[in-house]
Amino acid sequence: MTSRADKLGRMVSLVKLQLRLSEWQLAQLRQQERSLQDEQAWLVGALNDGRAPAGSSSESIARRLNRTSVGARVVQVQAAQQLDQVRAESRRVKQLEEVAKAALADKLRDAEKRALEEMTGINPAVRAWMPRPANRDKI
Repeated sequence: MTSRADKLGRMVSLVKLQLRLSEWQLAQLRQQERSLQDEQAWLVGALNDGRAPAGSSSESIARRLNRTSVGARVVQVQAAQQLDQVRAESRRVKQLEEVAKAALADKLRDAEKRALEEMTGINPAVRAWMPRPANRDKI
């Protein structure tokens, strides 16, 4: 039988993996955003120089710049949403870690209690019926 602490530990591991995946996706979106910004800068430079690359007209560069700008805005929105998701998952990981830590502490306390009961030879059911010893410190 698996304990609550073990189950929570596995849940924490899974949520951490989800967080790492979300962070990787955010990094990919940011890389894509940087690439689009670099392309935008290059296209603006090509338009400002007045010398279009071979086989391109200023109109085609302007259309390409427009598409790139729209794509960059879409990626920025996606990156913002992904960042929100990363933050939410990070909070979830911290909360689950606290719950798992408390469950593990409970499990350890129970194990120590059972070990002490075994060492003293007292069964918990028997202890409930035993009379309490008198306080010998009173004079």
